[in-house]
Amino acid sequence: MAAVTMREMLEAGVHFGHQARFWNPKMAPFIFGERDKIHIINLEKTLPRYTDALNFIGKVSAKKGNILFVGTKRAARIIVKEEAERCGMPYVNHRWLGGMLTNFQTVKQSIKRLKELESMATDGSFAKLNKKEALMLTREMEKLDRSLGGIKDMMKLPDALFVIDVGHEKIAIREAVKLGIPVIGVVDTNNNPEGVDYVIPGNDDAMRAIRLYVAGVADAVNDATPSTLDLGGPGDELVELNESGELVAEAAKAAPKKKKTAKVTSKKKVASKKAKASDDETAQAEASSDEAEAK
Repeated sequence: MAAVTMREMLEAGVHFGHQARFWNPKMAPFIFGERDKIHIINLEKTLPRYTDALNFIGKVSAKKGNILFVGTKRAARIIVKEEAERCGMPYVNHRWLGGMLTNFQTVKQSIKRLKELESMATDGSFAKLNKKEALMLTREMEKLDRSLGGIKDMMKLPDALFVIDVGHEKIAIREAVKLGIPVIGVVDTNNNPEGVDYVIPGNDDAMRAIRLYVAGVADAVNDATPSTLDLGGPGDELVELNESGELVAEAAKAAPKKKKTAKVTSKKKVASKKAKASDDETAQAEASSDEAEAK
């Protein structure tokens, strides 16, 4: 995971907050000062909190958990979709539907309907319908895809939420808190950090800043995935590699075999020595009997 520096945050404009008159007093610990009536965020507090959030995301991803990316504001939509797809995580980048988490079983029925329509569109079923019916089904599919397309492969509730602009996504955070799902959120100076488990104080409006946050999270997910250990069922076996790149389990199995081979070899040597000794004794007995007969 590439570490984000304070200079990169400065260049992305992470330190620019909102106008001072719109500030939320609960964000006071993260405000450095004021310039031209705009609050300046203290990046010395943002950077370690952002790093902690990435470490948490890496741990969740290492356990094969899902992080739901949420960014429905216009500045974040494209970025959230691109980065979530890059790391293979679900996302919501249009309007958050009420009950998307708390009423997930009903949402799954809508996802099922979306997949049915997509299947009909690909297998040529729409071509068999008249124009009006095909148009209505196409519009229904597009509407469902806009709202649920990012979570159509999410078969269970997410293990964590990553939110851009917690003020804009209040409903999503409220549902996550109700279900006990951890929330990682970018919190600007005009928003309330309550309900957010991992607060990232920073600018939530600038596209460069949003790109920096979301790309960092996607990188944390991708970097955690290759080192994933499958801790699933009781019959699963941990797979470890030693310094040589060999499987530790296979190396451990191979070691005793060599010892057994050595033992078998030593046993063969002892047996051959005994056989040789018995042959010598037989030869001596025959020689002595020949001498006796000669006498």
